Amino acid sequence: MMTNTHTTAGLVCAHHHLYSSLARGMPAPKVAPHHFLSVLENIWWKLDAALDHDMIYWSAALGAAEALLSGTTAIIDHHESPNCIEGSLETIYAACSEVGIRVVPCYGVSDRWSDDGILQQVHPSSAMTRAAQIGLEETEQYLASGKTAMVGVHAAFTCTDETLEAAAQLANEYNTGVHIHVAEGPDDIGAEKRLKQYANDQWLIVHGVHLQEPIAGTIVHNPRSNMNNAVGYARPSQWSNRIALGSDGIDSNMMSEFQMAFVAGRADNISFSPELAWEWLWNGSQLVPETQNDVVTWNFPHMDSPWHVAYTTSVHVSDVKVNNEYVLREGSLTKVELGEIRRKAEEQSQRLHHALAMSA
Repeated sequence: MMTNTHTTAGLVCAHHHLYSSLARGMPAPKVAPHHFLSVLENIWWKLDAALDHDMIYWSAALGAAEALLSGTTAIIDHHESPNCIEGSLETIYAACSEVGIRVVPCYGVSDRWSDDGILQQVHPSSAMTRAAQIGLEETEQYLASGKTAMVGVHAAFTCTDETLEAAAQLANEYNTGVHIHVAEGPDDIGAEKRLKQYANDQWLIVHGVHLQEPIAGTIVHNPRSNMNNAVGYARPSQWSNRIALGSDGIDSNMMSEFQMAFVAGRADNISFSPELAWEWLWNGSQLVPETQNDVVTWNFPHMDSPWHVAYTTSVHVSDVKVNNEYVLREGSLTKVELGEIRRKAEEQSQRLHHALAMSA
């Protein structure tokens, strides 16, 4: 007799922005973005500049809770809060630990904010800004504590050569990788030319939509985000790199990301198979190997079949074990109260939206 459930290892979101949990319902900018850089300038860079520790904590808690509800047991998070850098990684770690999920955070350094707090165009030959320096110090302090992390860099086009070199050196010192957006939009075309002298197989090369040359590292494909930002289809399989999937802050549901990776691939090439997108999904476990010992119970008996999962929308999680401990049991979180997290996150969301409205 066939059982109606199936167990798998835990899923990994290879690129997230947990703070984006608070962006849901955010008022639209006064001027509608007309290209990707304007999306960054008018939405995301204003949002991350308004974050404080309470916002960071509850956005991470909400993202972590939703991750477990969808079978994701590890998040590789890329965080930025230029006016609240110090202690931000510990805040994310505390929230995720409370919920019961694994997290590999980083602070995404950037020179786009001048030492006077003004958004600026970055020239490669300029000196590292104070914000970038503090971000690297925050990263080193977290790594020195013995916790698992990566060295975050926003993107080559918002960083000086000095900052890129310092980030690569810090990653090498702690035997970890650099987590960086690469060639996501037109403004970062050619980024790999500046980065390839530093990159190695531990790096996470996020997006890669406009890559023109090979670069070492795991390419993290984010098909939902790429479509949402209208930056194009990445065609990640044209490169020989390992490919993993991320959500880029859309949410924490990696089965949805797998389904979109398949649909986007099929839209580009009729011969694209869900088996390839399935491989990308499970490559995440190589980035956080501990997830291979996690246990996720699904309400669907064909979770070993990408051809089934690709076309099934009613796949749900009932139980999740992390470190041999139930963190989700019969659809309910065991360590925290989901309703309380949502209430607290909503409070912080309203604070954030008010701050953004006041600064507009």
